[in-house]
Amino acid sequence: MARVRSGHRLHIGIFGRRNVGKSSLLNALTRQQASIVSHVAGTTTDPVEKPMELQPLGPVLFIDTAGVDDEGALGGQRIARTHQVLDRTDLGLIVCDQPRWGDFERHLLAELRLRQVPVVAVFSKVDLHSPDGAECCRLEADGLRVVRCAITGAGDGRGLDPGMADLRQALLDQAPLEGVGRRSLLADLVPAGAAVVLVVPVDEGAPVGRLILPQQQVITDLLAIDARAVVVKDSGLKEALAGLAQPPALVVTDSQAFRQVARDTPPDVPMTSFSILFARRQGDLAEMARGAAAIRHLKPGDRVLIAEACTHHPGKEDIGRVKLPAWLAGQAGGELRVDHVQGHDFPADPSPWKLVVQCGACMWNRREVLNRQLHCRQAGVPLTNYGVCIAATMGILDRALAPFPEALAAWRETLA
Repeated sequence: MARVRSGHRLHIGIFGRRNVGKSSLLNALTRQQASIVSHVAGTTTDPVEKPMELQPLGPVLFIDTAGVDDEGALGGQRIARTHQVLDRTDLGLIVCDQPRWGDFERHLLAELRLRQVPVVAVFSKVDLHSPDGAECCRLEADGLRVVRCAITGAGDGRGLDPGMADLRQALLDQAPLEGVGRRSLLADLVPAGAAVVLVVPVDEGAPVGRLILPQQQVITDLLAIDARAVVVKDSGLKEALAGLAQPPALVVTDSQAFRQVARDTPPDVPMTSFSILFARRQGDLAEMARGAAAIRHLKPGDRVLIAEACTHHPGKEDIGRVKLPAWLAGQAGGELRVDHVQGHDFPADPSPWKLVVQCGACMWNRREVLNRQLHCRQAGVPLTNYGVCIAATMGILDRALAPFPEALAAWRETLA
C-alpha cells in the first residue's frame, strides 16, 4: 500500500435515511468533525468527502450523503446527488436507526448489489433502541456484515464506543481487494528493462510546464516495473526510434496524434494510446471496443453524448468539444447533435443517445466507469472511450488494440 498514490483511494459511501446518524458515523470514523451534525433532518445536502488512511487497508475516501428520504424539489436534487455516489462506491455502509430495515434500506441494498458492491449494515443509536435480533440474523444470512454502533455524542469526532472498533474491522474485512489501489497500466505488457516510447504532442491544448495526469501515471508505472520511458514530441518519434539499440516494447501516443504515430511506427512495434490504456484499467475495454462499432452506423442528426471526467475551459482545439465531434461527423457524413456532461454528472436515462463517448477517466476510480457501462448496457446504448473512438474514426483501431487480444477479438466480432 505504500505505493498507492493519495488520489487512488477506496471509495466508502455512507447511505441511509435522514437523521439516522450518517454524519456522526463519519465523524467518529475519522475522529474529527468532517460533517456538520444536527438534530434537524436534512442537514447534509451535497455529499461530503473525507480522505484518510485506514490502516492496514491504506488510503480511503469516505463519502457522507444526503438522506434518501429527503422531500420536496430541493430534496429530490439531494437524492439525485446521493444516487451519483452509488456509482462510484467500492464499499457501501447502509445506516439504520430503527430495530428493523424498511423500504429505503432495502432499496439501497438492491442498488448497491446491482453494482456488485459489498455492503455493511450499520444499526446506529443502539444506546437508544436495540436492533431486532431476528432482523440481524436475517441480514447476516443474506450475506451482510452487521455492526451495532451507539455513536451518540460522536458529532465532534470523539465518540468512539466499542461498536466503532467493530465497524473498522468490518470495513477491513469487506473491502474489495480490486478496489484497493490501482492496477498497473503496463506490467503485463512491458518486461523489466524494456523501453517504451511515449509520444506527447505539445500544442495549444497542452498544460504549460507540466504533463497531463495520464502521461504522469504511465511514466510512474514504467518506473515501478523497472522499464525505461523515452518521452518525445510527435515530431521526434522517428528519430527516437532510430536511436534505440532495440525496438521498444511499446509506443504509447496521445490519441490526437494517432494517425501520424501509426504511420511513423514500424508495423512490428506494438502501438496504442494513453486513453486506451486507461480504458482497460478503468473499465471494460472489450465492451468499449464493441461500442465503437456504433460509429459506423451514425447518421447526420443523431445524438452523441461526450462525457468528460474533469472540468476545464475548452480551447479552440479542445478534444472533446471540437476535434472529436468533427471526426465523428466525418464518419456520419454530416453534423451530429453532440451533448456534453462533465464530472460526476451523467443522465439517469442514456437511451436518447446513439453513442456515449467517455474520456479516459484518469482521475476516477474504476467502479464509476464500470457503472456507467452498466447503465448504458441496460439502456441498450453503446459506450466507448476517447482513444478507442478516435482510433476507429481514423481506421487504425485494429492496430491500437493489438496489444489487447480480448478487446481486439471483441472489435473484430463487430466487423463480421
